[in-house]
Amino acid sequence: MSTLKPTAVRRVAVIGGTRVPFARSDGPYATASNQEMLTAALDGLVERYALQEPGAVGEFVAGAVLKHSRDFNLARETVLGSRLDARTPAYDIQQACGTGLQAVIAAANKIALGQTEAAIAGGADTASDAPLGVNDDLRKVLLEARRAKSPGARLKALAKARPGQLVPDIPRNAEPRTHLSMGEHAAVTARAWGITREAQDELAATSHQRLAAAYERGLFQDLVVPFRGLARDQNLRPGSTVEKLAALKPVFGLDHPGPTMTAGNSTPLTDGAALVLLASEEWAERRGLEPLAHLTAYETAAVDFVHGDVAGGEDGLLMAPAYAVPRMLERAGLGMADFDLIEVHEAFASQVLATLAAWEKRGLAPVDRARLNVAGSSLATGHPFAATGARIVATLAKLLAERDAPARGLISVCAAGGQGVTAILERT
Repeated sequence: MSTLKPTAVRRVAVIGGTRVPFARSDGPYATASNQEMLTAALDGLVERYALQEPGAVGEFVAGAVLKHSRDFNLARETVLGSRLDARTPAYDIQQACGTGLQAVIAAANKIALGQTEAAIAGGADTASDAPLGVNDDLRKVLLEARRAKSPGARLKALAKARPGQLVPDIPRNAEPRTHLSMGEHAAVTARAWGITREAQDELAATSHQRLAAAYERGLFQDLVVPFRGLARDQNLRPGSTVEKLAALKPVFGLDHPGPTMTAGNSTPLTDGAALVLLASEEWAERRGLEPLAHLTAYETAAVDFVHGDVAGGEDGLLMAPAYAVPRMLERAGLGMADFDLIEVHEAFASQVLATLAAWEKRGLAPVDRARLNVAGSSLATGHPFAATGARIVATLAKLLAERDAPARGLISVCAAGGQGVTAILERT
């Protein structure tokens, strides 16, 4: 009887990343599919790192949240339509807004275990081209017609269709078990944690200002590839201020006094794609590439936002990172003071502020705002659901590499379904 020898866990290097500029839904990318955007990002990565030769990378991992039936094999079809070797295996992954980061983790695990030397991971989403569902009653009629054994039986089945059944089922940004939108859930959490309108607007304005400054100094020169006439994120408002945001009317939580959440301090529906190139240190050395950073830890969590303490703020829909990060830091033997940079996905300004407060409640040190989302985040860039995690990983790795000294960064991403995905990047 033979036994398998234990595999030494290897360090996983973040080599770089590419993304298309993010666009507001029904804008420049209104007719672009998930596959088209993902292919543009992949081709940009292939060109930048000369990945055209056979077997350049071992795997491609990506996903989308809003998927048509044609996207059933999105990652593999993207490879086949790109400049990457067509023999590169690929598979889809999906964990709502955590998809991009979860794809990075999945690829990293195989590299760490020596199962592949390099991989590309990320995601894409189009809110413009969201799939429309057939009315369920009409679907039953059509299926009955398809099963019919004769033309007469088929016509009899089709005759059961009614005009009202022709109206499509339009996707809703709502949780199936609560029927509340993500924004309405966030409004409940904002009230529970006492998050003020002024604090939310300040966070949102800062996000825009910092993203604009990052573009101006060239941070994204090798991270963003132009697509369909865009070279920068369309949602970016360089002149955003607290005073301008204060003029906007609330759009969530209107069923309670003093609503605080507006379109300005919430992320818009967005289209886009983002990818990250990961590798072993040996692969990088052979190609003469210096890693930007290393992915050293990750943690996921989930909350019971259906039956848990939602009103009290503990189990709000987007509060899972409040549990994942403390667990991850305890396992790594780290505290907030050990991080030079902190990236918290800005689904809503109120959600970021509630998460910061929850971390403090759980014993973590307060986050230094000068280290938080220093190049802006989702409030300014926009948020194509499955692309956000990869965007954050690539951006944070580049920011760490700029420091030219040992540095550490924390990533926190909340997701629909009451989930959270978190990670740590280090540059040594």
